[in-house]
Amino acid sequence: MNIQTLTNYFLEYGAFFIYLIVLLEYLNLPGFPAGLIMPLAGIWAAKGEISFPLVMVLTVAAGLTGSWLLYLLGRLGGPKVMGFYFRKFPKHKAVIEEKMELLREKGPKGVFISKLLPMVRTIISIPAGMVQMEFVKYTVSSALGIFIWNLVFVGAGYFFGEAAIQFLS
Repeated sequence: MNIQTLTNYFLEYGAFFIYLIVLLEYLNLPGFPAGLIMPLAGIWAAKGEISFPLVMVLTVAAGLTGSWLLYLLGRLGGPKVMGFYFRKFPKHKAVIEEKMELLREKGPKGVFISKLLPMVRTIISIPAGMVQMEFVKYTVSSALGIFIWNLVFVGAGYFFGEAAIQFLS
């Protein structure tokens, strides 16, 4: 997807498009560039096409929804899910096992830190469910990490996006 395609989707579907793309990205589905849509949403907010607080609410809500779904997947079917995942992505096994140990040791702090790391931030929800982390603690630590991550990307678009687009043009 390029910026023009994303802009067309935004104009056609509005704020729902932001929520949907970020949700799909937090579900760890490939091909959904939240790292592109969030700065673009920040640019739209800077232009007054959508409010900055609304963009933040949408992106955090989408991030939490995706994280909750993966958490529940880990909680209800973790070993089967991870077995399938490791067969598909064997190189990720060591990283995920390391993160599960981090969750056992650090608990919610481990989730918070993981939500700030590329790749790991979306996958960490499944192991958190597998180790049966308390849902409220998981939600609070996830929400804080998601908020910071999304604020960086949406804020970058809001403050620097237009200049970056002009620089690239």
